[in-house]
Amino acid sequence: MRRDRLLIVIDGMEVGGSQRQVQQLLHGLDRRRWEPELLYFRSPSFLVDEIARDGVRVHCIRKRHRVDLPFLWAYARLLRERDYALIHAFSLTAELASVFARALARRRPALVASERSFALDRPRWFWWLKGFAIGRSAAVIANSRAGARATAQRTGMPDARFDVVPNGVALPQVISPDERAALRHELGVAEEQLLALFVGRLVPVKNLPSLIRALAALEPEQRPRVALAGGGPEQDALELLAADLGVDANLVFLGERTDVPRLLQAADYLVLTSHFEGLSNAALEAMAAGCPVIASAVGGTPELVDNGRSGLLFPPDDAPALAAAMARMGDAELRRRLARGATAHVNAHHSGGALAAATSAVYERCLRAKEYAKNTGVAGPEPVQGPAK
Repeated sequence: MRRDRLLIVIDGMEVGGSQRQVQQLLHGLDRRRWEPELLYFRSPSFLVDEIARDGVRVHCIRKRHRVDLPFLWAYARLLRERDYALIHAFSLTAELASVFARALARRRPALVASERSFALDRPRWFWWLKGFAIGRSAAVIANSRAGARATAQRTGMPDARFDVVPNGVALPQVISPDERAALRHELGVAEEQLLALFVGRLVPVKNLPSLIRALAALEPEQRPRVALAGGGPEQDALELLAADLGVDANLVFLGERTDVPRLLQAADYLVLTSHFEGLSNAALEAMAAGCPVIASAVGGTPELVDNGRSGLLFPPDDAPALAAAMARMGDAELRRRLARGATAHVNAHHSGGALAAATSAVYERCLRAKEYAKNTGVAGPEPVQGPAK
């Protein structure tokens, strides 16, 4: 079997959904077929160490400015030295850097772009640059049908340029009842109180003020303990809002955690209040852990959470609706039913092996098209696996 060298590129390796998907993909790729490597530009985290321990060669080239010629020359030098067959870029910054570094290196590895954020409030120049990058890519992998459709529309690119590959997730190691009880005690959960968990960056797109307003709308005896696992620039503002609304005693800020699977098994449910989502890695991890999900019905989330079967959905930025969903989670039988539905869905559709296999199939198609063009002097056939119908 031929073994091709592959470079996964992402700008930052902080703890986030895309970064966890990079880790899942690198772990799941068939090492008999691929020799995967990782390149990132900033913000290392424990995920980098875990990827390296998994036998993946890791490169860090610091990008210090928006236009950084020394960075581009260093990236081009890496392309010349390592002679990759294919680059898969996981962000617009990584896509643009890859386009220009390939030109400087005079190397033409196939380029696969990504659509993951589903942030529709981006300015016009963002979509112009995204279209520029996609136009120079052999394929685009989106993690949701909604994200693929929206990006195709805003960039003017044909639907056939996109492949939809849902996120993958690994099943967690099950914790014991004693460990669960000890973790809930550590988080300050009172007897008979529920524990609601948020996992993600404390940034505006996550719309966490909506969660705090919903918490305040609940009767005091209904309020869960809310733990926020993640860091970010919004923490001070969130603490002030919670104090103003009189619910600061119900909140605990955990910062970045390396034990999210344990936290999810200790929680009674996960809450996601985002303005935009692609396909939420936090929701996937919760579902895999048997933790029910309450989420805003945005982006690719309705593709993942079947309302009333594998979780509860509410209209975005609707704190009263979120409060009503949180109140419903007081029903233990409902939580058990949602957890069963969520776990069954993840097992059927979102394994790490499925992520790697579907992504690898896109890589293979891109390399076949490149080989066809090399042998015939004409471009290969257009991709045919477009987004959702």
